[in-house]
Amino acid sequence: MIIGAHVMLQSRNPSADKAFFGGVLNLPSVDAGGGFLIFGVPPAEVAIHDSEKNDVHELYLMCEDAAQFVSEMQRLGVACTEPRAQRWGTLFEITLPGGGKLGVYEPHHERPKNAAAKKSSAPRAKRRAPAKRKPAPRRKAKATRKAKAHR
Repeated sequence: MIIGAHVMLQSRNPSADKAFFGGVLNLPSVDAGGGFLIFGVPPAEVAIHDSEKNDVHELYLMCEDAAQFVSEMQRLGVACTEPRAQRWGTLFEITLPGGGKLGVYEPHHERPKNAAAKKSSAPRAKRRAPAKRKPAPRRKAKATRKAKAHR
């Protein structure tokens, strides 16, 4: 039923943030027309939290090694908060070129299997039928063997 998720980030400087997502985070993108880039991201997960309000959504990127990620961002001149150990992972924020902050964490919790790995309901490209093979020539195995055995 669900084939993916589309996340929208609001930015005061979308050009700089697009360059950051492609050039620094190395996320692939497609141009949906007129320079409107859509970035591909690795598999995602969704968690439901208690709240006094609806319609409050947050986005966090996940990394394999928080210390290594923060070190690389600092090397590239990207501001990061100090990583903080939480029960569920190591959390920090990076500051995007447009001024917004984006949460990143190294998960310490078990990860669900990627739903995309299950059979997708998305239309697939048509597959070509396999080429037909010519039948192998029949051998006269038994008769020939018997004749050779009697010689």
